Amino acid sequence: MQIAVLTFDGFNELDSFIAAAILNRLRAQGWAAHITAPAAQVTSMNGVTVTRQKDMDFLFEADAVLIGSGIRTREIAADADMLSHIRLDPRRQLVGAQCSGTLLLAKLGLIGTLPACTDLTTKPWVIEAGVDVIDAPFVAHGNVATAGGCMASQYLAAWMIARVAGREAAEAAIHYVAPVGEKQQTIDRTFAAIHAFLPVDNFAAA
Repeated sequence: MQIAVLTFDGFNELDSFIAAAILNRLRAQGWAAHITAPAAQVTSMNGVTVTRQKDMDFLFEADAVLIGSGIRTREIAADADMLSHIRLDPRRQLVGAQCSGTLLLAKLGLIGTLPACTDLTTKPWVIEAGVDVIDAPFVAHGNVATAGGCMASQYLAAWMIARVAGREAAEAAIHYVAPVGEKQQTIDRTFAAIHAFLPVDNFAAA
């Protein structure tokens, strides 16, 4: 399972790094989450510079794509040339977006009129793009999921793992990263957010 974590200049570290770290818990099973960016290096909203692992061509090759947020997302959403390089196909890919990343999905026409989640700052822009924003941390429609709030990255990662590798694998990944003394509570909270959007077989293992 090869996953692109789409990351632009001005990115939010929590979105890109938490999701990537959780997904890479399945590295032994052949999973790999790659920081994917339009430039060789991108700098976060707090001045952290990282080197990309994959370029934009990888987006179309990947089995799944996660789009994080950042302080330049509104600018990117208005850049037709940049949008043309975000090539996604939800018919064969799992696609997730977090916070202002939801605005990019809206501009790409991958949400339509379906309800979506985003952060409170981005909410007016997503509504302006014609999307119904709901007051929830996570929602999925088929292969497309959106999440709102920096810490909701764990929900996107867990949903993706549960969809492909099953609930047990998702629980193990969340258990590893959850605070000591709050392992089961974190697992329970995560699945309370995502279980309605998983196939019955995934949830039956509960």
